Amino acid sequence: MADVITYRDAVAEGIAREMRRDASVVCLGEDIAAAGGVFKTTTGLLKEFGPERVWDTPISEQAIVGAAMGAAMTGMRPVAEIMFSDFLACCWDYLANEIPKVRYMTGGQVTVPLVVRTANGGGLGFGAQHSQATENWALTVPGLKIAAPATPADVIGMLAAAVRSDDPVVFFEHKGLFATKGPPPPLDHVVELGRAAVVREGGDITLVALASMVPLALEAAGVLAGEGIEAEVIDLRCLVPLDAATVLASLRKTSRLVTVEENPYQGGWGATVVSVVADEGFGLLDAPVRRVAGECVPLPFADVLEQQVIPTVDKVVTEVRRLAAY
Repeated sequence: MADVITYRDAVAEGIAREMRRDASVVCLGEDIAAAGGVFKTTTGLLKEFGPERVWDTPISEQAIVGAAMGAAMTGMRPVAEIMFSDFLACCWDYLANEIPKVRYMTGGQVTVPLVVRTANGGGLGFGAQHSQATENWALTVPGLKIAAPATPADVIGMLAAAVRSDDPVVFFEHKGLFATKGPPPPLDHVVELGRAAVVREGGDITLVALASMVPLALEAAGVLAGEGIEAEVIDLRCLVPLDAATVLASLRKTSRLVTVEENPYQGGWGATVVSVVADEGFGLLDAPVRRVAGECVPLPFADVLEQQVIPTVDKVVTEVRRLAAY
C-alpha cells in the first residue's frame, strides 16, 4: 500500500477489508457499484466482489435501509449507504423506530448487525438540504451506535469495528475530509468504538471535537500556542459509546473546556458532553464551559454566509482567549 491514503479511499479500503474477512458482509446503496459511489467511496468493490455482494439500489432511502434491516436480521452484515446524511430523514422510521429496537424487543433473539454509512457535514457550499451535520439526530435514539472518524486510519479501523458490531452503527463520513490524506493503518487495524483519542496534548484548555472539527480545533490550537496558550485537543471519534472518561481526565489537567461541533447549538452533542462534565466533573472546572457550534439556521449556499454559520478557526480562537483570561 502507498505511504499515504486519502480519507475517500480509506472508506473503500475499510469496506473491502471486512468483505474479504467475512463473506456475510454485503454493500448496498445508490450508484455504489459500477459508478463507485457519488463521492467515489466505493470504487473497486464491484470489480472485486461482484454483483452478488455489491448491490445498486433504486433511489429510495426507505428501500435501502429496509432491505439492510431484513438482511441483517437473517444472517448478513450489510453496509448500506445513504448518499447524504440529510436524507436519513427519508428513512427515519426504520432508523429511529425499527432497527434500534429489534434486539431489545426480542430479548436478544434477533440482532440487527448493520452499518448505515452516510456523507455528512458542510463547508462545501452544497446548500441547506445537502450540508447538514446530523449526528445529533441519531444521538436522540437509544440503540444506535454513532461513529464519525476524522482521519483515514480511523475510517478503516472504525469501519472494521462497526461492521463487526452486533448492534446497528450510523457511520458519518465527512464530505469536507474526503480529500485529506494520512498514513494507512496495518491490515489488522481495528479502532474500538467509544474510545476517544488525545490528538494534541496541552495543559491550559481542553478542546473536544468530532470529525471535520478535529483538524479545525488542531489549527486553532496551533494559533493559540503562538500566544502561549497550550490547548489539548480530543477527537471524540464516537458519540455512542461516549468516552467521557478521556474528557474528564483531560480536565483534571486543564480545568477549562470548549466543545467544537458542527451540529447546531440547539440540541448539539456538545450539550450532552457538557452535561456529563457538570454531573461528574464540576469540581474540576475553574471557568465556565463554552460551546462553539453551528448556528440554528438553515445552511446558506453562499460560501461567505456558510462560514458565518458553521464553526471556524477564528471562532474557536476567540472563545479560547476569553476563557483563558477568565
